[in-house]
Amino acid sequence: MEKATNGLERLASAVGGFGKALLAMGENRLELWLLEVQEERELLLRTVLLALGVATLGLLALISLTAAICVLLWERSPGTALLGLTTVYGLGAAVLSWRLFRLRRVARQPSATLEQLRKDRECWEKHLP
Repeated sequence: MEKATNGLERLASAVGGFGKALLAMGENRLELWLLEVQEERELLLRTVLLALGVATLGLLALISLTAAICVLLWERSPGTALLGLTTVYGLGAAVLSWRLFRLRRVARQPSATLEQLRKDRECWEKHLP
């Protein structure tokens, strides 16, 4: 009877060790994922703030340029001046839209976390039947 009890204790100890290792591994992966999410959030916030600054100052500059060109060319041909500015602004918007769509296609994934999870799965597949 003592031999069976000793075997159960060893089994319980092994299962407990396995459970602790599994929990530690899950905790490490969760911490890694949270760190990557935080870095991406900070990068996104910084990017949005810079983009808003660029957009605001660019808009003010374009308004000033538009007013200056219209004042200078109003005597000759106001319609041509406005159409020319509209064409330039439209081309600029098209280029920026194209760059935005291209940027969205190359969005990053939390690769470090995914790679670690793949390695963990491979390790478990080797050791478990």
